[in-house]
Amino acid sequence: MTKRPATNRVFLREFFRQFHTTGSIVPSSRSLSRSLAKYVINRDEDRPLRILEVGPGTGPVTRQIAEAMRSDDILDLVEINPEFVRVLNERLSSESVFQQIADRTRVLCQPIEDIADSEPYDVIVSGLPFNNFEPGVVESILDRFGHLARPMGRLSFFEYAGIRKLKATVIPGRKTRERMRGVTAVLEKFLTAETSRDTILRNVPPAWVHHVQFPEVAHTESTAENGQPMDSTSTSQ
Repeated sequence: MTKRPATNRVFLREFFRQFHTTGSIVPSSRSLSRSLAKYVINRDEDRPLRILEVGPGTGPVTRQIAEAMRSDDILDLVEINPEFVRVLNERLSSESVFQQIADRTRVLCQPIEDIADSEPYDVIVSGLPFNNFEPGVVESILDRFGHLARPMGRLSFFEYAGIRKLKATVIPGRKTRERMRGVTAVLEKFLTAETSRDTILRNVPPAWVHHVQFPEVAHTESTAENGQPMDSTSTSQ
């Protein structure tokens, strides 16, 4: 069995090796993990779920998802860090909670931008450290989530409380402050559709979890080759 101290050591090591994509010195707390898994634990509909977790790290949120999954739910884990992928695969093969979902779980070691379109997901959970990314990257990832989610699907993601504002105003370095203002603009535009926000005080540091519901399929008018209007269907954010 993979012991928690072992996974914590891996997480700490990868934080120092790849801070840009890890983003935290410790894994998510149980309180934060349960909030991120909210729409698997408290599902909207009594039917099988297709679940996508992006940036699972060593799997603290994955564990909460696994405990709440039913026998006909499907889970995809997208993790760019090969060391975290190794830990996730070990947990799927050795820990009872993970073993019970192993035959319905895929671990994909690639960026979320490279994930091919497939059957849409009902629930998307993101552990990506958006505050470490360039604004254009954040916008691209959020747009990708919108394409991967089914209409009225749910997205849950987190950020550390107040960190964006702090970095955008008092952190030394003009480029860092400008980048954070850009990230803030992207997230604020996206969160106009936000349904709720949880404040998680029992985490290091305290965090906000944003829960967004994607809209119904939007019908837009485009022009065919012959110049005549035609209906097209797309998922918008």
